[in-house]
Amino acid sequence: MQQIINFVIRNKTFLLFLLLFSVSLALTIQSHSYHRSKFINSASALAGGVYGTFNSIDKYFNLKDQNKILVEENKRLRNELFNLNKPIDTSSLDNIQSRLNYRITTAEVYKNSYSSTNNYLTINKGKKDSIKEDFGVISPKGIIGIIDNTSNNYSTVLSILNTNSKINAEVKATNHFGSLEWDGKSPYLTQLVDVSKFAPIKIGDTIETGGQSAIFPKGIGIGTIEKFETDISGDTYNIEVKLFNDMTNIGTVYIINNLDKEEIINLESSVDD
Repeated sequence: MQQIINFVIRNKTFLLFLLLFSVSLALTIQSHSYHRSKFINSASALAGGVYGTFNSIDKYFNLKDQNKILVEENKRLRNELFNLNKPIDTSSLDNIQSRLNYRITTAEVYKNSYSSTNNYLTINKGKKDSIKEDFGVISPKGIIGIIDNTSNNYSTVLSILNTNSKINAEVKATNHFGSLEWDGKSPYLTQLVDVSKFAPIKIGDTIETGGQSAIFPKGIGIGTIEKFETDISGDTYNIEVKLFNDMTNIGTVYIINNLDKEEIINLESSVDD
């Protein structure tokens, strides 16, 4: 207490000046509308800046929750997109689920290899989440690979950056299809082979899934044509495809379950027999 008193005595002149200045400022603001409006605007701007800063900080710490919300929303939208042409009885949830062609499950990538010739990803969904082998895996930008093996809580994904990977794909503009493979070189490029030499393709054309398998729906993005040349046989094109996905940086993925897959496979097997 004595220190406070000593401080006031030492600085009494300056403190008296501050007091008188504050009083005169308050009287000026109160008695003049122009000064009063300027003061209110300045105070509002200051308060707005402070609130904006705190709001930005709050948003930063809530990014994880917001990201989860967006992921779930994307899953819902993809379900609707893949099943857009399927007539659905909306009288009950059971009817909706039973009439959908595709069911989507979200997952997070725990491990991702891309520097060897046989690359895999590990994701945090498995048998207890009804994940099985040969389910398709995509990201918001395009295809990732195919489920290769599952445990109770995890699955491995055969990456499109795997020399054993073969996926049906087509040139979007012409519907000419081929087989998407990987030559084991760049993680940013894959190869579309066995495309007819009569296809009117050009650099920049979009490559997407062809829908001729029971794994991926038709129309999922893969990449764009970087360059192309005729095969040694002269009958087909070999196409370099620049991937939409950065396969070296994959986080959230979507697992696609074609609910008609078993029926399709059984039908095709009976025809082959």
